[in-house]
Amino acid sequence: MERNNPVSSEIVGTEIHGEERSIGAVLIRAGRLTLNHVERILALQRAKGLRFGDAAIQLRLLNQADIEFALARQFDYFYLLPGESKVSDDLVAAYAPFSPHAEALRALRSQLMLRWFSINNHANKVLAVVSAERNEGRSYIAANLAVVFSQLGLRTLLIDADMRNPSQHNLFGIDNASGLSAALSGRVDSVMVKHVPGLPDLWLITAGALPPNPLELLTRAQFPKLLEELKQKFNVILLDSPAAADYADAQTVAVRAGATLIVARKNATRNWQVRGVSESVTQASAVVVGTVFNDF
Repeated sequence: MERNNPVSSEIVGTEIHGEERSIGAVLIRAGRLTLNHVERILALQRAKGLRFGDAAIQLRLLNQADIEFALARQFDYFYLLPGESKVSDDLVAAYAPFSPHAEALRALRSQLMLRWFSINNHANKVLAVVSAERNEGRSYIAANLAVVFSQLGLRTLLIDADMRNPSQHNLFGIDNASGLSAALSGRVDSVMVKHVPGLPDLWLITAGALPPNPLELLTRAQFPKLLEELKQKFNVILLDSPAAADYADAQTVAVRAGATLIVARKNATRNWQVRGVSESVTQASAVVVGTVFNDF
């Protein structure tokens, strides 16, 4: 944009009074407005004393969803738009941050902040997400929690430690050629930490190639060493795990994390199954932070 263009300076200039964060600038960068549109909006705004968004809606150049998108960008509250990312639309926190489901996830995040995470030091930064059976929403909860933590502006890392039936690479649309299994087996010098496009504070370590010995890999000393290194770089680290009823991996992941969130599906998971997971984790000297009933 030309710096001597008054509209450019007011709306999209990168060095003029911080105006690059204005609604107009955000929407121009997103391709939803042109400079000609902005001129029309500004003219109506001045003539009728309207807010920028109200003037744009009145001119039918924007809708309410466009305004919410721009306001979110202004306040560094990042979410995705349908069609702009390979991230699965199952991640409601990424695509529908103003929905009741996303609000429930934020409430869960708040409880975890109070009960476990210690953001200002390296003590409590890692949490395992476990469930008794498959198809109870464990990976779904872990992925959405990672999104809502990143939306706080916290550097968030999600690790897919389910080397039996990994799913996080599919949920986030990220290549799974190299991941945790390669790092724990010593086949690579460093683990591949992959950024999730469109969500500036979210990273993922995929499970990688499925090994014949996942439990043995999780038990190796490389795993806690890796987590200690990652604690220096991230505020929140979440670990997905296999179903606890099928494999001993979940217990090992919980011990490595130090704390566990148990996921149960409402009207499906039995109380005795939740108690069994809780007892096995506690006996292994890990903390059970709480249980969440998944109704999504």
